[in-house]
Amino acid sequence: MSAALLVAGGICKRYGAIQACRDISFEIEEGEALAIVGESGSGKTTLLNLIAGLTAPDAGEVRYRLRDGAVRDLPSLSEAERRALMRTDWGFVHQDAARGLRMNVSAGGNIGERLMALGDRHYGRIRAAAARWLERVEIPLDRLDDAPWTYSGGMRQRLQIARNLVTSPRLVFMDEPTGGLDVSVQARLLDLIRGLIAEMGLAVVLVTHDLAVARLLSNRILVMKGGEVIESGLTDRVLDDPQTPYAQLLVSSVLAV
Repeated sequence: MSAALLVAGGICKRYGAIQACRDISFEIEEGEALAIVGESGSGKTTLLNLIAGLTAPDAGEVRYRLRDGAVRDLPSLSEAERRALMRTDWGFVHQDAARGLRMNVSAGGNIGERLMALGDRHYGRIRAAAARWLERVEIPLDRLDDAPWTYSGGMRQRLQIARNLVTSPRLVFMDEPTGGLDVSVQARLLDLIRGLIAEMGLAVVLVTHDLAVARLLSNRILVMKGGEVIESGLTDRVLDDPQTPYAQLLVSSVLAV
């Protein structure tokens, strides 16, 4: 295996007659942000779930380099090993923050759960860490003991980000992280995400239909259509000079709006 953090090789997934992913291969380096773009039904969310270990591929492999240097094939991990990875070295930011939060547990409790997964049981230390992270994601400290269901959509998303990043993961998956939010809220959240990616040196896999979000947050991009990657490369190169007709259509449709 190369020095890459995650390697996907020949991934395939079919749902009945639908080929959701066909022979997809790529690598992710530490600190690299990769965007997966395409229209609805292109297979981008299926691909994200496959490399995040949420769905098993029909063929191919996904290998990940752990903190100790050991390389593991993700489909071979036990359920307990997969959960431990998701709670520590990985993060997953959902479009619907309710999927990534415990809505009836306080904001501080949501953040603290990740630290407890690492074995921390010191209440004062956990609460202090939760407070620091609320500040980092621009949530007032007087909301520390409030449940996420009392938060606005933008605040829920920022809390979900804090919950994911408190354990200093190396790889974060993001599924349309700004989808469904008002434009002004999106802009503020994107600035926050971009700053945290740079500050923490995170590797990110981002699924989005918004090419402006892909340009702002990613270094590299995969363009998907019909379950296949039809173009890939540096984000600026692909978006400024797309080579395939489909990628040209995607870019031109954005420019025409």
